[in-house]
Amino acid sequence: MLPRPRALRQILIPFLALVVSMFSVAILANSTTIAQDEGGAAVAAAAPAAQGNPAPKTENMLVKTWKSLGTMYAITFLIMSIVLVALVVRAIIAVQKNNFVPPDLLQGINTSLDEKNAQAAVELVQADDSLVGTLVSAGLGKIQKGKEAVTEAMQVAGDSETMRLEQMLSYIALIGNIAPMVGLLGTVQGMVASFGTIASSPQTPKPNELANGIEQALYTTLVGLYLAIPAIAIYNILRNRVHRLIMSAGSESEEIIEKFQSLSK
Repeated sequence: MLPRPRALRQILIPFLALVVSMFSVAILANSTTIAQDEGGAAVAAAAPAAQGNPAPKTENMLVKTWKSLGTMYAITFLIMSIVLVALVVRAIIAVQKNNFVPPDLLQGINTSLDEKNAQAAVELVQADDSLVGTLVSAGLGKIQKGKEAVTEAMQVAGDSETMRLEQMLSYIALIGNIAPMVGLLGTVQGMVASFGTIASSPQTPKPNELANGIEQALYTTLVGLYLAIPAIAIYNILRNRVHRLIMSAGSESEEIIEKFQSLSK
Protein backbone atom coordinates (compact mmCIF):
# COMPACT_ATOMS: atom_id res chain seq x y z
CA MET A 1 0.00 0.00 0.00
CA LEU A 2 1.66 3.18 -1.16
CA PRO A 3 0.74 6.38 0.71
CA ARG A 4 -1.21 8.91 -1.30
CA PRO A 5 0.44 12.34 -1.88
CA ARG A 6 -2.28 14.13 0.07
CA ALA A 7 -1.91 11.80 3.05
CA LEU A 8 1.86 12.20 2.81
CA ARG A 9 1.58 15.99 3.06
CA GLN A 10 -0.93 15.78 5.88
CA ILE A 11 1.43 13.78 8.08
CA LEU A 12 4.80 15.18 7.05
CA ILE A 13 3.95 18.84 7.62
CA PRO A 14 2.83 18.39 11.26
CA PHE A 15 5.70 15.98 11.90
CA LEU A 16 8.33 18.35 10.53
CA ALA A 17 6.77 21.17 12.54
CA LEU A 18 7.03 19.00 15.65
CA VAL A 19 10.66 18.15 14.94
CA VAL A 20 11.55 21.80 14.38
CA SER A 21 9.74 22.75 17.58
CA MET A 22 11.59 20.09 19.55
CA PHE A 23 14.94 21.22 18.19
CA SER A 24 14.05 24.84 18.99
CA VAL A 25 13.14 23.94 22.56
CA ALA A 26 16.33 21.89 22.90
CA ILE A 27 18.47 24.74 21.58
CA LEU A 28 16.71 27.24 23.84
CA ALA A 29 17.13 24.99 26.86
CA ASN A 30 20.76 24.40 25.98
CA SER A 31 21.37 28.13 25.56
CA THR A 32 19.70 28.83 28.90
CA THR A 33 21.83 26.21 30.59
CA ILE A 34 24.98 27.62 29.05
CA ALA A 35 24.00 31.14 30.10
CA GLN A 36 23.35 29.97 33.65
CA ASP A 37 26.63 28.09 33.70
CA GLU A 38 28.46 31.15 32.43
CA GLY A 39 26.78 33.35 35.02
CA GLY A 40 27.59 30.92 37.81
CA ALA A 41 31.13 30.52 36.52
CA ALA A 42 31.60 34.28 36.48
CA VAL A 43 30.56 34.54 40.11
CA ALA A 44 32.59 31.52 41.11
CA ALA A 45 35.60 32.82 39.19
CA ALA A 46 35.69 36.09 41.13
CA ALA A 47 37.45 34.59 44.16
CA PRO A 48 39.97 32.47 42.24
CA ALA A 49 40.70 35.39 39.93
CA ALA A 50 41.43 37.60 42.91
CA GLN A 51 43.95 35.02 44.08
CA GLY A 52 45.48 34.70 40.63
CA ASN A 53 43.95 31.27 39.83
CA PRO A 54 42.42 30.71 36.33
CA ALA A 55 38.64 30.58 36.09
CA PRO A 56 37.08 27.16 35.33
CA LYS A 57 36.03 26.61 31.71
CA THR A 58 32.37 26.09 30.79
CA GLU A 59 31.47 23.48 28.16
CA ASN A 60 28.53 23.10 25.81
CA MET A 61 26.15 20.38 26.98
CA LEU A 62 26.15 18.63 23.58
CA VAL A 63 29.94 18.56 23.53
CA LYS A 64 30.02 17.36 27.12
CA THR A 65 27.55 14.57 26.34
CA TRP A 66 29.58 13.50 23.30
CA LYS A 67 32.80 13.40 25.32
CA SER A 68 31.15 11.60 28.23
CA LEU A 69 29.69 8.91 25.96
CA GLY A 70 32.92 8.41 24.08
CA THR A 71 33.20 8.40 20.29
CA MET A 72 32.04 4.79 19.85
CA TYR A 73 28.86 5.14 21.92
CA ALA A 74 28.11 8.64 20.66
CA ILE A 75 28.21 7.49 17.02
CA THR A 76 26.21 4.35 17.85
CA PHE A 77 23.43 6.30 19.57
CA LEU A 78 23.44 8.92 16.80
CA ILE A 79 22.94 6.27 14.11
CA MET A 80 20.21 4.60 16.16
CA SER A 81 18.45 7.97 16.59
CA ILE A 82 18.50 8.71 12.86
CA VAL A 83 17.23 5.22 12.01
CA LEU A 84 14.50 5.50 14.65
CA VAL A 85 13.23 8.81 13.27
CA ALA A 86 13.22 7.41 9.72
CA LEU A 87 11.32 4.29 10.82
CA VAL A 88 8.77 6.31 12.77
CA VAL A 89 8.11 8.66 9.84
CA ARG A 90 7.72 5.68 7.49
CA ALA A 91 5.37 3.91 9.91
CA ILE A 92 3.22 6.98 10.53
CA ILE A 93 2.79 7.46 6.79
CA ALA A 94 1.94 3.77 6.31
CA VAL A 95 -0.76 3.62 9.01
CA GLN A 96 -2.86 6.47 7.66
CA LYS A 97 -6.55 5.62 7.43
CA ASN A 98 -6.63 6.26 3.67
CA ASN A 99 -4.21 3.36 3.21
CA PHE A 100 -6.66 1.00 4.91
CA VAL A 101 -10.22 2.29 4.51
CA PRO A 102 -10.28 5.13 1.95
CA PRO A 103 -13.66 6.93 2.08
CA ASP A 104 -13.52 7.79 -1.64
CA LEU A 105 -13.21 4.12 -2.58
CA LEU A 106 -16.09 3.06 -0.32
CA GLN A 107 -18.30 5.81 -1.69
CA GLY A 108 -17.47 4.93 -5.30
CA ILE A 109 -18.08 1.19 -4.77
CA ASN A 110 -21.37 1.72 -2.95
CA THR A 111 -22.56 4.17 -5.61
CA SER A 112 -21.71 1.75 -8.42
CA LEU A 113 -23.39 -1.17 -6.67
CA ASP A 114 -26.49 0.88 -5.89
CA GLU A 115 -26.68 1.61 -9.61
CA LYS A 116 -26.34 -2.14 -10.36
CA ASN A 117 -23.04 -1.45 -12.12
CA ALA A 118 -20.87 -4.27 -10.78
CA GLN A 119 -18.21 -3.89 -13.48
CA ALA A 120 -17.51 -0.29 -12.48
CA ALA A 121 -17.24 -1.34 -8.83
CA VAL A 122 -14.80 -4.13 -9.75
CA GLU A 123 -12.65 -1.69 -11.71
CA LEU A 124 -12.54 0.67 -8.73
CA VAL A 125 -11.46 -2.17 -6.45
CA GLN A 126 -8.76 -3.42 -8.80
CA ALA A 127 -7.35 0.07 -9.33
CA ASP A 128 -7.03 0.73 -5.58
CA ASP A 129 -4.06 -0.45 -3.51
CA SER A 130 -5.56 0.10 -0.06
CA LEU A 131 -6.22 -2.79 2.35
CA VAL A 132 -9.94 -2.74 1.54
CA GLY A 133 -9.09 -2.96 -2.17
CA THR A 134 -6.69 -5.85 -1.53
CA LEU A 135 -9.20 -7.79 0.56
CA VAL A 136 -12.13 -7.25 -1.77
CA SER A 137 -10.01 -8.18 -4.81
CA ALA A 138 -8.98 -11.41 -3.10
CA GLY A 139 -12.61 -12.16 -2.26
CA LEU A 140 -13.90 -11.38 -5.75
CA GLY A 141 -11.39 -13.85 -7.19
CA LYS A 142 -13.11 -16.65 -5.29
CA ILE A 143 -16.70 -15.39 -5.36
CA GLN A 144 -17.80 -18.12 -7.79
CA LYS A 145 -16.60 -20.84 -5.39
CA GLY A 146 -18.86 -19.90 -2.51
CA LYS A 147 -18.79 -17.92 0.70
CA GLU A 148 -16.24 -20.13 2.46
CA ALA A 149 -13.71 -19.75 -0.35
CA VAL A 150 -14.24 -15.98 -0.36
CA THR A 151 -13.74 -15.77 3.41
CA GLU A 152 -10.60 -17.90 3.25
CA ALA A 153 -9.09 -15.81 0.45
CA MET A 154 -9.78 -12.59 2.31
CA GLN A 155 -8.32 -14.08 5.50
CA VAL A 156 -5.11 -15.06 3.72
CA ALA A 157 -4.76 -11.59 2.16
CA GLY A 158 -5.46 -9.92 5.52
CA ASP A 159 -2.93 -12.09 7.37
CA SER A 160 -0.28 -11.33 4.77
CA GLU A 161 -0.83 -7.59 5.08
CA THR A 162 -0.92 -7.76 8.89
CA MET A 163 2.38 -9.63 8.92
CA ARG A 164 3.97 -7.04 6.62
CA LEU A 165 2.85 -4.13 8.80
CA GLU A 166 3.88 -5.79 12.05
CA GLN A 167 7.27 -6.59 10.57
CA MET A 168 7.71 -2.93 9.66
CA LEU A 169 6.75 -1.82 13.18
CA SER A 170 8.95 -4.46 14.80
CA TYR A 171 12.09 -2.55 13.80
CA ILE A 172 10.94 0.34 16.02
CA ALA A 173 10.51 -2.11 18.91
CA LEU A 174 13.93 -3.56 18.10
CA ILE A 175 15.59 -0.19 18.65
CA GLY A 176 13.55 0.25 21.81
CA ASN A 177 14.93 -3.07 23.10
CA ILE A 178 18.53 -2.63 21.92
CA ALA A 179 19.07 0.97 23.14
CA PRO A 180 18.97 0.11 26.88
CA MET A 181 21.26 -2.86 26.25
CA VAL A 182 23.80 -0.60 24.57
CA GLY A 183 23.44 1.78 27.51
CA LEU A 184 23.98 -1.11 29.93
CA LEU A 185 27.08 -2.17 28.02
CA GLY A 186 28.45 1.37 28.38
CA THR A 187 27.58 1.34 32.07
CA VAL A 188 29.48 -1.89 32.66
CA GLN A 189 32.42 -0.70 30.59
CA GLY A 190 32.57 2.59 32.49
CA MET A 191 32.43 0.88 35.89
CA VAL A 192 35.11 -1.62 34.80
CA ALA A 193 37.34 1.31 33.78
CA SER A 194 36.80 3.03 37.16
CA PHE A 195 37.52 -0.11 39.18
CA GLY A 196 40.52 -0.78 36.96
CA THR A 197 41.86 2.64 37.93
CA ILE A 198 41.37 1.80 41.59
CA ALA A 199 43.06 -1.58 41.23
CA SER A 200 46.07 -0.24 39.35
CA SER A 201 46.65 2.78 41.59
CA PRO A 202 49.25 2.31 44.37
CA GLN A 203 47.28 4.73 46.53
CA THR A 204 43.70 5.88 46.80
CA PRO A 205 42.88 7.53 43.44
CA LYS A 206 41.55 11.05 43.30
CA PRO A 207 37.86 11.52 42.41
CA ASN A 208 38.71 13.13 39.08
CA GLU A 209 40.62 9.96 38.09
CA LEU A 210 37.44 7.92 38.54
CA ALA A 211 35.06 10.49 37.10
CA ASN A 212 35.51 9.58 33.42
CA GLY A 213 34.44 5.96 33.83
CA ILE A 214 31.52 6.81 36.11
CA GLU A 215 30.42 9.61 33.81
CA GLN A 216 30.42 7.28 30.81
CA ALA A 217 28.41 4.72 32.80
CA LEU A 218 25.72 7.25 33.67
CA TYR A 219 25.51 8.98 30.28
CA THR A 220 25.24 5.76 28.27
CA THR A 221 22.39 4.57 30.47
CA LEU A 222 20.66 7.94 30.23
CA VAL A 223 20.86 8.21 26.44
CA GLY A 224 19.85 4.57 26.02
CA LEU A 225 16.68 5.22 28.02
CA TYR A 226 16.04 8.44 26.12
CA LEU A 227 15.91 6.35 22.95
CA ALA A 228 14.11 3.31 24.33
CA ILE A 229 11.17 4.95 26.11
CA PRO A 230 9.72 6.87 23.13
CA ALA A 231 10.53 3.99 20.74
CA ILE A 232 8.54 1.46 22.78
CA ALA A 233 5.69 3.91 23.37
CA ILE A 234 5.43 4.76 19.65
CA TYR A 235 5.58 1.08 18.69
CA ASN A 236 2.65 0.18 20.94
CA ILE A 237 0.57 3.18 19.82
CA LEU A 238 1.09 2.42 16.12
CA ARG A 239 0.56 -1.31 16.62
CA ASN A 240 -2.80 -0.71 18.29
CA ARG A 241 -3.77 1.67 15.49
CA VAL A 242 -2.86 -0.92 12.86
CA HIS A 243 -5.04 -3.54 14.54
CA ARG A 244 -8.01 -1.14 14.72
CA LEU A 245 -7.66 -0.18 11.06
CA ILE A 246 -7.31 -3.81 9.96
CA MET A 247 -10.51 -4.71 11.82
CA SER A 248 -12.29 -1.77 10.22
CA ALA A 249 -11.02 -2.73 6.76
CA GLY A 250 -12.13 -6.33 7.29
CA SER A 251 -15.62 -5.25 8.32
CA GLU A 252 -16.01 -2.92 5.34
CA SER A 253 -14.70 -5.59 2.96
CA GLU A 254 -17.22 -8.15 4.19
CA GLU A 255 -20.07 -5.70 3.63
CA ILE A 256 -18.87 -4.97 0.09
CA ILE A 257 -18.56 -8.67 -0.72
CA GLU A 258 -22.09 -9.28 0.55
CA LYS A 259 -23.36 -6.55 -1.77
CA PHE A 260 -21.54 -8.17 -4.71
CA GLN A 261 -23.05 -11.53 -3.82
CA SER A 262 -26.54 -10.04 -3.53
CA LEU A 263 -26.14 -8.34 -6.90
CA SER A 264 -25.00 -11.54 -8.60
CA LYS A 265 -28.08 -13.51 -7.50
